[in-house]
Amino acid sequence: MKKLVVVIFLFLISQSSFAQLFTREKILNNQNFDKDRFSYGYFLGFNNYGFDFEYEDGNDEKEAPQIQIEKSIGFSVGLLGNMRINDYFDLRFEPGLYITNRDLIFPEEYFTNLNYTYDADDLKREVKSTYIHLPLIIKLSAKRLNNFKPFITGGVSMSLNLNSNENNTEDNHSGQFRMTKNTYYYEIGFGIDFYLQYFKFTPSIRGIFALSDELVRDDSSEGPSPWTDNIASMKTQGLFVNFTFQ
Repeated sequence: MKKLVVVIFLFLISQSSFAQLFTREKILNNQNFDKDRFSYGYFLGFNNYGFDFEYEDGNDEKEAPQIQIEKSIGFSVGLLGNMRINDYFDLRFEPGLYITNRDLIFPEEYFTNLNYTYDADDLKREVKSTYIHLPLIIKLSAKRLNNFKPFITGGVSMSLNLNSNENNTEDNHSGQFRMTKNTYYYEIGFGIDFYLQYFKFTPSIRGIFALSDELVRDDSSEGPSPWTDNIASMKTQGLFVNFTFQ
């Protein structure tokens, strides 16, 4: 993720509009761009999803071993609909497709404490997720300076996980990790609008935080579950880096 931030930073400083901050150049691009009531665009980006776990046996590592999360960088693509409220506030709808992958590594103690017979494959669960993400965002912008304008965002969202396995009758005893299909979040972020000669380019960073438990527990009729019995709640946390074109 640090390398990604460096790449983004280098990209931003290469933009001519960013250079105008230092040269004090007064030539304005797309002067009337933000005066339309409605505007549209699309975005491409990267995502980094993880989980926040709460445990039945406590959250201190000294009390109970914790599940390790191996994250990866995912890909995002979507559309943007923007409604101007005034010079400083906008309401945005940004439906998108977010593809990601997480690996969960379970401690061996979860199995030995239950006298559960296991092998190496049981210690790992691959969580592939394809989300249809639907955020409703309030954008609060600063005053435009030359050809750029910083902003902060906040809002709520929901997602539909196409790989949730929620309705799958098989569970972890059969190698199937299950999550709820629908999840609700709150989101906060920031970014900068760059007014280029022919379009507006906007890099932004946003964090998302699930509001409810997403774990579907294993069937108790199969006996104790080393995968879900010790989890009190499992909530998604994620970081989005999006590049929007309008």
